[in-house]
Amino acid sequence: MADTRMEILCLEQGDWVNPSDYPSSTMDWESDNKFNSNPNHRSNAADYPINVSESPISIANYNGVGGGTILFAGHYPRFHPSDFRVKSLDGIAEDWPVDYRMLEKYYDENDRMMGVSGLAGDPAYPPKEAVMPPIPLGRTGETLAHGFNKLGWHWWPSDMAIATEQYDGRDKCINLGACGMGCAQGAKASTDITYWPHAIRAGVKLKTQCRVREITVNKEGKATGAIYYDADGNEQFQPAELVVMACNGIGTPRILLNSSSALFPDGLANSSGMVGKNLMFHPYAAIEGIFRDAMDGAKGPHKCVASHEFYETNLERGFLRGFSFETQRGYGPAATALRGIFTGRVPKGEGHHAAYGKMSERVAGLVAICEDLPELHNQVTLDTELTDAHGIPAPKIQYTLSENSQKMLDFAVARGTEALEAAGAEDVIVQRLVGNAGWHNMGTARMGLNPQTSVVNEWGRSHDVKNLFVIDGSVFVTSAAVNPTRTIQALALYIADTIKEKLASATLFD
Repeated sequence: MADTRMEILCLEQGDWVNPSDYPSSTMDWESDNKFNSNPNHRSNAADYPINVSESPISIANYNGVGGGTILFAGHYPRFHPSDFRVKSLDGIAEDWPVDYRMLEKYYDENDRMMGVSGLAGDPAYPPKEAVMPPIPLGRTGETLAHGFNKLGWHWWPSDMAIATEQYDGRDKCINLGACGMGCAQGAKASTDITYWPHAIRAGVKLKTQCRVREITVNKEGKATGAIYYDADGNEQFQPAELVVMACNGIGTPRILLNSSSALFPDGLANSSGMVGKNLMFHPYAAIEGIFRDAMDGAKGPHKCVASHEFYETNLERGFLRGFSFETQRGYGPAATALRGIFTGRVPKGEGHHAAYGKMSERVAGLVAICEDLPELHNQVTLDTELTDAHGIPAPKIQYTLSENSQKMLDFAVARGTEALEAAGAEDVIVQRLVGNAGWHNMGTARMGLNPQTSVVNEWGRSHDVKNLFVIDGSVFVTSAAVNPTRTIQALALYIADTIKEKLASATLFD
């Protein structure tokens, strides 16, 4: 967007993070709560509370420069071509107004910006090249891949947003582990060290510690800017010719709903009533094995292998759509002990050390990422009582697992157990639904061609407000069965390109 010579300013709710503050740079990294993925537990100054009393899944996010990429594990798949055509293929949900072919060049551009490691040739996808070699499989990857091979199931080295060689001023991974608490090495491609340095050099301005309360509009119904609170708690107004929302699938509907006015009494851009509706997570099941021989423990990138064996619909399984498996390495010593205690495998008193020794460095497992179907009753609303530090209403989550998701979780647990046993696991620990796995928040300002059933059009512009755009996961029509970050970023590049083209042709507001 800097190419347009417009003055571009980003209001960031959080602040820059110093990599030396990441837990992975210290010996007691497991006890650090400042980088907990749950904002209700983390309670940093930049966070806002989220009411999850009516949801079995808690929200995970991060407020700061780099956003959720500060804490993501770096597992970095693309959507499949079929993910954009769910209604055509399976008669459910809606088809996207864009498809894989349209986004392919933006996936490629984003891969170069982020620096993706992987291995070309994955039969689950159309041909795509890797920017860097794949991360090593390690004992965990090799062991679990052996289990997949015994069963004849698809697996492939994971695409990872983690550098395996020096890239764009960043150093390569040195297996520090603790990827989900920020990468002190700088090998993980969080956007504060990938996109932001290039954007700032191009003239983009970034203002931190700015908590946006609402988007304002004029009497013609065009967005005029944002009201926010600065670092000192003072109310400020930032005028703008164009407004772009990038606050994730929870924060974007929160601000839109809070931006009500005489023209938009039900919330900004909400004539369809779809703002906040169709919230999708990825219900996660965790299936972990305890092996006789040592695995990798917490050393190395957390993910290493993916399987898309059960990705597409097979009606014989009893549910629609499917899931992917990610392999995951083990835990640090404290988390391993606690996991043993909570599951009854490690006593607190006599015999503790002997039992712990059977788990230490010997746990490796799978997580099943289940596709979540959009449902109107799964939603984000404004809480009538809970507020953040500046009195802005907190988001309230109302979410229930569908029968389809329940059946998918059961099937995934059974297949995951089968894969771990085939790989040689002597004991299997099952967490059927991971309650703190609200990492992927999608669908609450969905894109579509019909203004009555969607919030933004096929290139991210609000149907109601012609100079308001959304570029985060809230525009998703369906959730797929893989992590959304790579697709969010490809969509953002596509929307930015479209805005530039329409500005040049003077058709942006047509």
